[in-house]
Amino acid sequence: RPNIDDIIGNQSPFYFDKSLFDIYPSIAIGSKIVIIPESKFIFPIEALKYIKDKNINYIYWVPSILKNIANLNLLESLSPKLDKIFFGGESMSAKVLNYWRKYYPNATFGNMYGPSEITDICSRYIVDRNFSNDEVIPIGKACRNTQILLLDDNNELIKSSQITGELYIRGSCLSLQYYKNQSKSNIAFIQNPLHNKYYDIVYKTGDLGYYNEYGEIILVGRADFQIKHNGYRIELGEIENALLDYAYIDDLCVVYDDFDKEIVLYYESSSEVKKAEIFNHLKDKIAKYMFPTKLIKLDSLPLNANGKIDRKALMQSL
Repeated sequence: RPNIDDIIGNQSPFYFDKSLFDIYPSIAIGSKIVIIPESKFIFPIEALKYIKDKNINYIYWVPSILKNIANLNLLESLSPKLDKIFFGGESMSAKVLNYWRKYYPNATFGNMYGPSEITDICSRYIVDRNFSNDEVIPIGKACRNTQILLLDDNNELIKSSQITGELYIRGSCLSLQYYKNQSKSNIAFIQNPLHNKYYDIVYKTGDLGYYNEYGEIILVGRADFQIKHNGYRIELGEIENALLDYAYIDDLCVVYDDFDKEIVLYYESSSEVKKAEIFNHLKDKIAKYMFPTKLIKLDSLPLNANGKIDRKALMQSL
């Protein structure tokens, strides 16, 4: 947790819920917050110079920025004095995490999870063990005053490991539904499916995940990223997770071309990647029916205003 001597380097715009994690410690305990100009993140080396000049030691950034710094190997020449490094908003690859831990072996790393609808954070994992490059970083366990329910397709509570279900959230963190949009609220904020004994509202996240052997939650994607391809139900996030450790890809996103019925892999790389190489990498990880059927190389993946990969823009370019 932050302390009064921390200097927080804000990356998230204030209209993005992640910024709450930067703002409130400064109000609650007097931590200093430095608003990093958005232009600094266009050239990641400038962001590193800025946090060094401002003596920033505490950051909570989207993984895309940490990934760009790792891909350019910038920490080899410039490693500001960071000791608290948090990330969230999208999946973080173990390959990128391991790169950062190499240069900050004594820093605290944390993976934070939470939709805007539950007031930012409802689950966290403070990194406490080593990960191989092909592992998925968990989002950990629920925060205080919060409960995360993992339910299967029949709205039954999942308690065993390795069984995928949807995340439902309850607790004092829930927002007061959507402003002036009751129809949308009725879909997302619902009575707890596990009982009807009393008023008990939960938020239906649309996120899919399972428990690992430590009882931590592993995210595998979103229900709306779940597709039906050649008769099989596929989570696109599972394909992305299987490729996160591929050495010759710097960044990636998998979408589905519903018109041509193809699984499309968009990727960043210094050179063209052959489909056979991708298939060879995936052969022992996921089923063959999940393999991407179309590969598209981009100089850089489009990002939205929050710094996340812009899936809508990629879909529109198909």
